[in-house]
Amino acid sequence: MEDPTTKHPKPPFQRQSQPFPGLAGKMDPKPDHGETSYKGSGRLAGRKALITGGDSGMGRAAAIAYAREGADVAINYLPDEEPDAKEVIALIEKEGRKGVALPGDLCDQAFCEALVEDAVKALGGLDILVNNAGRQQQAQSIDDITYEAFDATMRTNIYAMFLLTKAALKHMKPGSSIIQTTSEQAYDPSENLVDYAITKAAAMSFTKSMAKQLGPKGIRVNGVAPGPIWTPLQVSGGATMEKLEKFGRDTPMGRPGQPAELASIYVQLADNGASYSTGQVYGAAGGGGQP
Repeated sequence: MEDPTTKHPKPPFQRQSQPFPGLAGKMDPKPDHGETSYKGSGRLAGRKALITGGDSGMGRAAAIAYAREGADVAINYLPDEEPDAKEVIALIEKEGRKGVALPGDLCDQAFCEALVEDAVKALGGLDILVNNAGRQQQAQSIDDITYEAFDATMRTNIYAMFLLTKAALKHMKPGSSIIQTTSEQAYDPSENLVDYAITKAAAMSFTKSMAKQLGPKGIRVNGVAPGPIWTPLQVSGGATMEKLEKFGRDTPMGRPGQPAELASIYVQLADNGASYSTGQVYGAAGGGGQP
C-alpha cells in the first residue's frame, strides 16, 4: 500500500526557470516518468507507437511504459531537447525494443507529414499515435499574447494533431489507437493560459469527433486530461514563479502529479483490452477536474 498524498514531492518548490522548451534533467526535483518504477506485463507486445513530445512529461512516461509493455517506440521532440531524448531512447532499447529518435519542429507542415512516414519506415508500421507535444506560455493579459506566440501555440497543439492524425490514418488498421493529451484547462481554463486552454478544448472536441468518424473502421480515439503535472512546461514559461512555488497545493492531494502516475492510462487506452473505450477523456488531476 502507498499513501498517494506522500508518494511524491509536495510544494513549496524552489523558484527556477529555463528557456522554452526546457529539460526535465535540469528540474529540481526531477520529474518521475517511471524510469525505475513502471513494470510491464506484455500488454502491447508487437505494437508500434509514435509519441510526440516523447522526451519528457507524459510523452516520456508513455514511451517508457510502452517499451516495457513490448512495443517499439518512435519519439518526436525539438532539437533543444536532445539530452532528455537520448535518455528515453536508451531506456527503450534497454527493454530490448526498437527506439527511434525523430527530432523536428511540429509547427512545420512538411515535417509533420514526413514524421509519420519516417516513423512507419523505421518501425515497420504504425498502430499507436500519441499526440502529446504541447506549447504552454503563460500571459497575464491577452495584450501580452503576440500574434506570433498565438500562432506557435495553435500550430504546435492543434495543427500538428490534425496533420499527424491525417497522415497516420493512411497506415492504421482496425485495432489501432490514437490518444490525445488534452488538459483540465479544456474545461476549467486559467486566466493566464488563454491560448493554451483554447487548444486543449480543441483537442477534446477533436477526440470525440474522430472517435465517431473512426469507430466504424475499428480505430479508437481517446484523450488524457492531466491536472497540474510536474513537467518542463512549468519551468520554461508555463507558470509564474509564484504559482511554481506552490504548484499543485490546491488539489485535494496537496501536490502536483508526476508523469509516471499517468503512464498506466496511456497503456490502457492503447491496449486491445479497452476495445469498447473510444471518444473518452480520462482525467488525472489529484481530486479536481471533471472527466
